[in-house]
Amino acid sequence: MRSESNHMRKTKGQIEAEVSEAIIKFEKEYMGRGPLETKSYIIGDMLLVRLKGVLTQAEHQLAASGEGSKGRELIKQVRIELLERGRPLLEKAVLDITRQQVKSLHTDISTSTGERVILFTLEKPVEFRDTPDAAGA
Repeated sequence: MRSESNHMRKTKGQIEAEVSEAIIKFEKEYMGRGPLETKSYIIGDMLLVRLKGVLTQAEHQLAASGEGSKGRELIKQVRIELLERGRPLLEKAVLDITRQQVKSLHTDISTSTGERVILFTLEKPVEFRDTPDAAGA
């Protein structure tokens, strides 16, 4: 096994957990509030992050206001703009954890469920160790 065995010392679950932690940290430090729950999934050359409970009380009020879609659209626009401004921080975190450059980033937020998804497409599939225990290789 070449030097890349060092690179593959983490399992898929460990990498996914690290990504989730990095996204939570970003949400708390950059967006001002962390999600209630975060789960990350590696799917080939994609990294899907699902965040639950991301809306603030004020955003819930705005989404429920009588203006209907205008409040919801404002929330989406602000959240997308904030994420775009913080994008270099997210891309660096993903690169540091997965060792893959981010090719593109897509996101959406549901103002009714308070759930957000972030999809990173990467230059190449993420490499990881298949088993938690690397005993006797």
